[in-house]
Amino acid sequence: MTHSKRKDKASTSPRLKWLVALLMLWPAGAGAQTFENRFTRSLHDVMADVQTRFGIRLKYDMDTTGLKIAYADFRIRPYSLEETLTNLLSPFDFKPVYQQGNLWKVKRYEYPRRQPADGEKLMGWLTSLYNNKAEWEARRDTLRREVIQRLGIMPLLDRCVRLNTEFGRVRRHDGYVVQNFRLSTVNGHTVCGTVYSPAPLSWKKGSMKPEHTSGKYPLIVCPNGHFNGGRYNADLQKRYATLARMGAVCVSYDLWGWGESEDEVGAEAHHTSEAHVMQALNGLRILDLLAAHKDIDPQRIGVNGGSGGGTQTVLLSLIDDRFTASCPVVSMSSWFDGGCPCESGMPIQLSGGGTCNAELAAMFAPKPMMVVSDGGDWTITTPQLEFPYLQRIYGFYGQSEKVRNVHLPSERHDFGPNKRQAVYDFFVDVFRLDRSKLNEEKVTIEDENTLRFAPKP
Repeated sequence: MTHSKRKDKASTSPRLKWLVALLMLWPAGAGAQTFENRFTRSLHDVMADVQTRFGIRLKYDMDTTGLKIAYADFRIRPYSLEETLTNLLSPFDFKPVYQQGNLWKVKRYEYPRRQPADGEKLMGWLTSLYNNKAEWEARRDTLRREVIQRLGIMPLLDRCVRLNTEFGRVRRHDGYVVQNFRLSTVNGHTVCGTVYSPAPLSWKKGSMKPEHTSGKYPLIVCPNGHFNGGRYNADLQKRYATLARMGAVCVSYDLWGWGESEDEVGAEAHHTSEAHVMQALNGLRILDLLAAHKDIDPQRIGVNGGSGGGTQTVLLSLIDDRFTASCPVVSMSSWFDGGCPCESGMPIQLSGGGTCNAELAAMFAPKPMMVVSDGGDWTITTPQLEFPYLQRIYGFYGQSEKVRNVHLPSERHDFGPNKRQAVYDFFVDVFRLDRSKLNEEKVTIEDENTLRFAPKP
């Protein structure tokens, strides 16, 4: 009898193990799934099953507690993890983003951010639209009109007051001078910034004659990105001052809702579509002010910014033909339009049936342009994807050498020494600056209070 029981237990053990395993894999609450309730399951539970099935790990940018999904298990594709994740997450406007190894991140949908594979497809589609200079220029002209219209900047520019500018005292440093300003724009607003120049500029009403008469200076307009401290950032000050020491007039100004602009409109204003328009308007009004100065060479007017300032660099160079050289840094991409409303608050990337910052940058052809990229952000694909595309467009004009790329694969998203060096090299070349004056150690870093506008006593 005892022997018989042992034999029965041994014979049924594999079946029990199989049943236990089956029950463990069976979705929680599966018995309650029916046609009537659309086979609904908890998103948390079904995603846990997906992790087990495909051997992955998931991190979440949001709380999924209480979220339920209909037809949950029917959305799983046993042959494709990517399709499974897309099917399960898209009803909630979530998206899967591969990280590394077996790790994936679940993020909310971001309209300005895609994946490198999406950029590759978009670049392929854009490339198919034009095969020669005539076809490209037809597309370019259509894009320019539509971008400007979607941005909504022209009615505001038409209402801008005549140049009404106040200047602070001149501060002299080693090989350059600094002067703050406040410029009236539109609807009672102002923009504040700082002019870095090789020598003092005279701002006498009417004449605009400079006190310094040794020759014409190139002008470099520098829209700012979201680097810590804005235009007061020490690394950015080094760039402005070094360019001035080498012979350029360099102008920096506040982001909308940052610095002195925050005092006027509040910090939240930066996170609105208005910031996209007003930052571009401020850059153009500053260009109006400086380009009118008799000591500025109209053939040498550049624009250079990093990160969000690089996005603005592309936009300003698209709107205004007075720019003769462009240098966007750690910004230009075919798969990221800029995650802040100050870069993508207005739907300019919908122009022409769909575009991106790489195509908008190409509109500067055939004038000199350098793109600085790195291995730690959305410019990682520049050497293989965006730069060859730019070379093709410049090739329509027989000027492929006029567009350059400095790629720093081991660096991340910043405006560090190597990126600044690339900027110096570019403007030394295209604007004939004095390389012998390139010495950042000669730069005086000023505090925020000194860089804020104060009228002359």
